[in-house]
Amino acid sequence: MFRALTSLTLIAALAACGDSPPPQRAVSQPQIETVGMSAGVLSTKEAKQLFGAKPAGSAQPAAPYGGYAKGCLAGGVQLPETGPTWQAMRLSRNRNWAHPITVDYVQELSRKAAQQPGWNGLYIGDMSQPRGGPMLTGHRSHQSGLDIDIWLRPANDLTLTRTERENISSISLRRASGAFTNNNWTRAHHEILKAAASDPRVARIFIFPGAKVAMCNAEKGDRAWLRKIRPWWGHHYHFHVRLTCPAGATACSNQNPPPAGDGCAEAQGWVDRILNPPPPDPNAPKPKPRRELTLSDLPRQCADVLAAR
Repeated sequence: MFRALTSLTLIAALAACGDSPPPQRAVSQPQIETVGMSAGVLSTKEAKQLFGAKPAGSAQPAAPYGGYAKGCLAGGVQLPETGPTWQAMRLSRNRNWAHPITVDYVQELSRKAAQQPGWNGLYIGDMSQPRGGPMLTGHRSHQSGLDIDIWLRPANDLTLTRTERENISSISLRRASGAFTNNNWTRAHHEILKAAASDPRVARIFIFPGAKVAMCNAEKGDRAWLRKIRPWWGHHYHFHVRLTCPAGATACSNQNPPPAGDGCAEAQGWVDRILNPPPPDPNAPKPKPRRELTLSDLPRQCADVLAAR
């Protein structure tokens, strides 16, 4: 039996490494049929165990299914471990897989980053597992091959060995719990984020609030790209790029677009609340434990993605 997921359900399931839904009318989303119990006993298995066990992408046409935090990826391709202007980090995780447009985006952005002083390209963190889906550890999103974590550490050495890439760390750019940037922040970071957000394939980019405010204060030219820069907790060692569903991907669900405007006043509000946090609400309900996703929760096509060669 199939169960239909409405767009509101998908929006509510967006990742912690993501963004809250904007206060606006929801965009029309496709209804996504789930696996339900059609996969038999596999339907009851934790999806992260099933997808985390797959070492390579499926031999299928490339397609993202479902949403960023409840989906999977057919025909995923692997970002080469090292390229002229990038290196994939933490190779033991096997998370340098994505939809082909995501791999193309990373390579193109890395070439732009290489033009900045002190940067030879980009260090690329987690993208997706070979077939997407929930990860064994870490992210709730990154499931459909359209998310990328990009390190904020300048990639000045693109000859790192596999071992070095396991042990090296990115650098933090935040100060005062994310209210401000620290001395590691440079104009090059601003320009790389501007280039990242200016690509029409990008839906939004997550980074800590102080970085957004710093860019708002520094930008004297076109400000349209700032709309896509979204303040979010964490994200001070890397920024998180989220792409829109590719054209023709009818079973892929986009997130609602950011509110109109540059979003700078909203980001300043985040900073103000970091510096002067509101008192805790004594009547606030305790958060409920989050249930692990099973295969039955995912889009119907995800059973085929798992079963494919």
